[in-house]
Amino acid sequence: MIKVNQVYQTVLYILNKEQRGYVTPEEFNSLATQSQLDIFEKYFEDLNQALRMPPNDSEYANRVKTVQEKIDLFESSEVLGSTKTLSANVHRLGTLQYTETGKLPQELEQMTTHDLLLAQRSKLTAPTKSFPAFSIQGKVINISPSTISGNDVNVFFVKKPLDPIWGYTLGSVGNFIYNSNAYDATTEPNGSRDFEIPSIDQTELILKILMYAGVIIRDPSIVQTAASMVAQEDQNEKT
Repeated sequence: MIKVNQVYQTVLYILNKEQRGYVTPEEFNSLATQSQLDIFEKYFEDLNQALRMPPNDSEYANRVKTVQEKIDLFESSEVLGSTKTLSANVHRLGTLQYTETGKLPQELEQMTTHDLLLAQRSKLTAPTKSFPAFSIQGKVINISPSTISGNDVNVFFVKKPLDPIWGYTLGSVGNFIYNSNAYDATTEPNGSRDFEIPSIDQTELILKILMYAGVIIRDPSIVQTAASMVAQEDQNEKT
């Protein structure tokens, strides 16, 4: 993980070095959340591109392995439940797995609602407990056969990273004092939460925050420089 205080102090140092402006903790938290999400969503496109490139057997320079390890940090699973509704934790759906007592788990085949309805009309193609299927309507999972309980189905998915928070208390002169306590909305509303993306992306993260910060303080030179450096780093990763 990337330390939120380290990133904030770096951003402030770069902005203040030439008296460019100042970003408040609230502004930083918003920019940090958006920047982390930008990088996180790019993992999936990076993986898609890496899979289309010639194989690389290098242990430390295998791009597919590197990106997959980043995504693996956010993989999770949970029971679908009796309502057969996906929870708010599901950001990108993976597979659904049905486990019948005394038998090996069975992966459900995902189908469109139309195709599932067509399949159910024929005894030859209708899904069974041995070959189950499902479709999605919004957050609701339609499982076939309907006799399969949602409590017997595990959902494998990728969740979003939690929002980073640079927490603080106010000093005697109104200054912001970093609060290193772990953030807990119920007991420690002023605590902090580090970034959840891996440390390998720290440079790109800082550059993205600076790019957004340049918009806030209305300094186009910061926006252009940071955007150029982000683009260059993306190009280096793909060539």
